[in-house]
Amino acid sequence: MNREIIVSLDEAGVRIDSFLAERLEDMSRSAVQRAMVNGEICFADGRAIQKNYVTRVGDHFVAAIAEPVEIEALPQDIPLDVVFEDASLIVVNKPRGMVVHPAVGHPDGTLVNALLFHCADSLSGVGGALRPGIVHRLDKDTSGLILAAKTDRAHQSLSDQLRDRTMERIYEAVAIGRIGQDEGVIDRPIGRHPEDRKRMSVTAKVARDAVTHYTVLARYPDYTHVRCQLETGRTHQIRVHLASIGHPVLGDLAYGRRRPERGISGQCLHARTVTFDHPESGERITLTSELPGYFTDVLAKLGPAEVIVE
Repeated sequence: MNREIIVSLDEAGVRIDSFLAERLEDMSRSAVQRAMVNGEICFADGRAIQKNYVTRVGDHFVAAIAEPVEIEALPQDIPLDVVFEDASLIVVNKPRGMVVHPAVGHPDGTLVNALLFHCADSLSGVGGALRPGIVHRLDKDTSGLILAAKTDRAHQSLSDQLRDRTMERIYEAVAIGRIGQDEGVIDRPIGRHPEDRKRMSVTAKVARDAVTHYTVLARYPDYTHVRCQLETGRTHQIRVHLASIGHPVLGDLAYGRRRPERGISGQCLHARTVTFDHPESGERITLTSELPGYFTDVLAKLGPAEVIVE
């Protein structure tokens, strides 16, 4: 929809997001803020609106908000690398480049579409119609192990383990630069980036606690092969935390260098190991995924390695 909005005398002196949320009744303040960042709401002459702008009499704004697109998750016959499966849950080794669930820009071809075909009607409904069974996410370009629940009981149990930090998740990454300490803890709260809503930040005013434990596996002339264990599970946590100590993940164009290098244009990050209590039997289960080809190919190109941990 396209709408023109002009500020009247009695509407002046109001913070812009509050004003627009009042005038655009179907939008929240956060939705208005996102629309301004994306350029969907601006001054009539095309100028961007600063988030802290205060309205003045006669201000003229244009809102060009795209109509929401109906998205439906449908079964698709997409091959899955199933690492573990029973009546309660399924664990899949997700390939790099696969989106986890349908969303704008990715209506199909996702892990959810593949799971709906593979599991038929046996997926938990807790995650909703677009995220059936999904207990946790992996970014599109992060490969490795991801869990999905087949029953609501299993979904609740696995979600509780994530919340209580009894589920262990270990990743491996290639970081830019040589990390000096052999091991360490990054304890920095993470929140939404104040200016780029698609990114996260350790400098956000509103943030949640985030803790990552890391161990150096090998050092190369200009890179480090590192293992990261999540104590918490915030969006982009490992990527944000490694970038915050000056060692972003190789290929991470959002938090690292803005150009591809070493032949990789998505983060070199793999969810290697997951350990959890089975929702029904209570058995402690550990599953491990081998490093994928793209990861080992990168390691082979980095030069001589100083191995720290075999």
